Amino acid sequence: MSEVAVQGRVGAPPAFRFERSNVARLAVAQALAGANSTIVYATGAVIGDMLAPTKALATLPISIFVVGMAACTLPAGAVAQRYGRRATFMIGTGCGVLSGLIASLAVLHASFGLFCAATFLGGVYAAVVLSFRFAAADCAAPERRPRALSAVMAGGVFAGVIGPQLVTYTMGLWPPHLFAATYLAQGAVAAISLSVLAGVRLPMSIAADRGRGRPLSVIARQPRFIAAVVCGVVSYLLMNFLMTAAPLAMKFCNLPQEAANLGLQWHVIAMYGPSFWTGRLITRFGASRVVATGLLLTAASSAIGLFGIQVGHFWATLILLGVGWNFGFVGASAMVLECHRAEEKARVQSLNDFIVFGTMTFGSFLSGGLLSAYGWNTVLWVSFPPLFLAVAALALASPRARRGDAAS
Repeated sequence: MSEVAVQGRVGAPPAFRFERSNVARLAVAQALAGANSTIVYATGAVIGDMLAPTKALATLPISIFVVGMAACTLPAGAVAQRYGRRATFMIGTGCGVLSGLIASLAVLHASFGLFCAATFLGGVYAAVVLSFRFAAADCAAPERRPRALSAVMAGGVFAGVIGPQLVTYTMGLWPPHLFAATYLAQGAVAAISLSVLAGVRLPMSIAADRGRGRPLSVIARQPRFIAAVVCGVVSYLLMNFLMTAAPLAMKFCNLPQEAANLGLQWHVIAMYGPSFWTGRLITRFGASRVVATGLLLTAASSAIGLFGIQVGHFWATLILLGVGWNFGFVGASAMVLECHRAEEKARVQSLNDFIVFGTMTFGSFLSGGLLSAYGWNTVLWVSFPPLFLAVAALALASPRARRGDAAS
């Protein structure tokens, strides 16, 4: 149905009138903005290895990127609560433009500190981009929310192509400053995303509902919410943990940078490609089963990585890791949507993202040190205990959640 038809439909709720237009714009912005994260993950550890005062700090720029994601989530929720999500989008995407410009300057001047500052701004941008999925759900009818959420995430498929190709074709354009042109290109792509987001029209109910709803302490005690957060944390933590280390591990194994770029490209495609179907799977089988499948796929990715250190082993690990993340994270996000009322959504969603990204920080900092000190196999083995924890949380919470729903 076209946007005009939706506007003209008798009795159409104002929040849903621009549903298709908004979801399409948010999906395009997701595709463009995803290049930011892909470029940082593909090059951050390599540039860190070149600029850092010690090799143990090689992955620090990626860890700072995650810190930026965590630090931004609660302020972004507050801005959305007061001024609406669109204001948050403009601020976050502006940070994405600055990130590219500052990172390029850092490479030109061989400044490790300046590069870390750039990746922090890139993390702020990435956190705002991840709120696109909840924004799409805001403007969709309840029965279409899982599909709207996954449709926006599907835009990341194109990010899996844009980001690595930008790295491959621009990394040597400004000799001898490797990757300087890459980050200029990333800033330009962020500017294009800004123009796309300017046309998004979202409901302002977030601002109207300010101050209403249950306390966060009450919402956060729901078994369903706890399971959603734990599974979201583990899915994103392990994806970041392994993806951060993989390009540098491939370098340590004397594999070419082009192989790492292509591995990251297929990883990101695997992260977002299933989103074309994830929403339908959630609707048909339930979010809990989709999340459980994602956790099992993540375990399989680590297991395959333990069999060898050839290019094929790294690629298979990264691809399975991407699919596992998609099922785990999108499913957990759909579970969060079940835990709040309309007037509570901004606070609950930002709390969820703050916990997810805050916990990711530890994984990012731990990843580089473990890889440098103990090797790639140790990084893979460390991923299993959190997976067992997430499976246990999901198994324990689901029956209690069903009983709670029946009582309600």
